[in-house]
Amino acid sequence: MSSPIIVTIDGPAGTGKSSAAAQLADRLGFDMLDTGAMYRAVALLALEHQIDPHDEPALGIAIDRSNLLIDFSSRPPVIRLNLRDVHERIRDADVTAIVSLIASHHAVRVRMVDAQRQVALQHDRLVTEGRDQGSVVFPNATVRVWLDARPEVRANRRTVELRGRGQQVDERRVLAEIIARDASDRGRLEGPLLQPTGSHAIDTSDISFDEVVIALERLVRARLGAVSSRCGCGGGA
Repeated sequence: MSSPIIVTIDGPAGTGKSSAAAQLADRLGFDMLDTGAMYRAVALLALEHQIDPHDEPALGIAIDRSNLLIDFSSRPPVIRLNLRDVHERIRDADVTAIVSLIASHHAVRVRMVDAQRQVALQHDRLVTEGRDQGSVVFPNATVRVWLDARPEVRANRRTVELRGRGQQVDERRVLAEIIARDASDRGRLEGPLLQPTGSHAIDTSDISFDEVVIALERLVRARLGAVSSRCGCGGGA
């Protein structure tokens, strides 16, 4: 049996990881995993069960008692919490406000990392995006990518996204929140936000979304072609 092909896309909030990963997966015929959505679902779980986001033991118990799964019957996949599609709900501001704190807890991360590795065992061609995919979860992935963009660019993108969903947001506040979240994600002990050693960096600040996806596809196909040449197994994505 051939080895699984895993493409990791990491980077801070607002770089377009989720959308780019979904488009890349479609172009390659791979499955796609949005790990940020998993942590957001845990944040929503905390909100709905009125769990203090600082209460790590309670969060671990809540995860164990809940049914959090990725529904791969949809493209892109949707996340379900106790069978309910929460794909849209987890993007709301109240979830965003606490997700970085939620994701900093060992009890949460150990459960999410295990779940992500289980997904990879079931999907042998996978594009997975997040903040620690190439550094912690899949350090030996076939291709590891780091997407980044200037904070003000990311803030503008997030503002446009939220306003498109009918939410009233102040772009200056969004920028402050992004800067604060970057600091929190980079400074945490569990799965800190950092560029994986040896990963391919792409700055998305001044290029279009289509250009990002094209660059990713070229990178992955070139890597897969190099791997096929070395192993003599032929073929491609």
